[in-house]
Amino acid sequence: MEKLLSLVVPVYNEEECILEFISQVRTELVNSSVTYELIFADDGSNDNTVGLIRDEIENDSRIRLVELSYNHGKQAALTAAVTYAKGDYLLYMDPDLQDPPEEIARFISKIEEGYDLVFGVRESMEAGFVASAFSKAFWLILDVFTGLKLPRPLAVMRIFNREFADRFLSYKESNRFIEGIFMHIGMRQATLKIKHRPRFAGVSKYNFARKLRLAKDAILDYSELPLKLATRVGIILVITSLLAVLTLTILRLFFINFQLGWPSLICTLWFGFGINLLFLGVIGSYVGKIYSESKHRPLFSTQRLTNIKQS
Repeated sequence: MEKLLSLVVPVYNEEECILEFISQVRTELVNSSVTYELIFADDGSNDNTVGLIRDEIENDSRIRLVELSYNHGKQAALTAAVTYAKGDYLLYMDPDLQDPPEEIARFISKIEEGYDLVFGVRESMEAGFVASAFSKAFWLILDVFTGLKLPRPLAVMRIFNREFADRFLSYKESNRFIEGIFMHIGMRQATLKIKHRPRFAGVSKYNFARKLRLAKDAILDYSELPLKLATRVGIILVITSLLAVLTLTILRLFFINFQLGWPSLICTLWFGFGINLLFLGVIGSYVGKIYSESKHRPLFSTQRLTNIKQS
């Protein structure tokens, strides 16, 4: 029986790339024996991305569109695309063409070897020094804090089968770190080295602030290390403060006649209050995550479905 391939593509303000992306995907798959559908999940774009996709749908019934009612974030947009995908294999891509469509056939061949998930790993990074350095630091920090041991340099492009997709959809947490969920699911995984190209047009929507927010969410979702560090630092501070008091007392009684002034007292209090507020903030972040999850809100809100039949 012929397999159906679902390309799941979150989009946000990608009017400069979207038509070229569709064109290159068609070029790669038109002469192949693969039956496919192309599912875009629009994450509240405010440019003409949605209009361009709708125009393409009129001429190609294989293209489908999920419009979220506002900007939920890329993690939720991907979840929406996977939710409405019907394929036996699901291929996750970005529309910026940094991970080229000509690699699609290799992904299909790799997962047909019996894997449940195949990550794309970039042979080299087509990025500036600062962007490359930040990316390496980002994944290194995640490895240290979460222990996920993600393959690097990790590409967006990856393929997984229907069983893996169903397992993915069973994860209902609202604070979603996709890579963490993928690694937590486990199953049979492999990597595939692929080419990496410069972005076709426009600029990345994942700016520095968004990446920092993603790193924070990933650490809070998959690690208790900040809480453990808070406990350890607290213990160290208590011990060192007791030793300091004991040392000053001995010096004052037996060796040096000195007066302890208010500046040292103020500095000590200032430091102590700062440490308290810092770790209260860490604890508060975890409590906030618990509060958010306890609401059990839907992972995304759809505004409109185009060329999608709801079962």
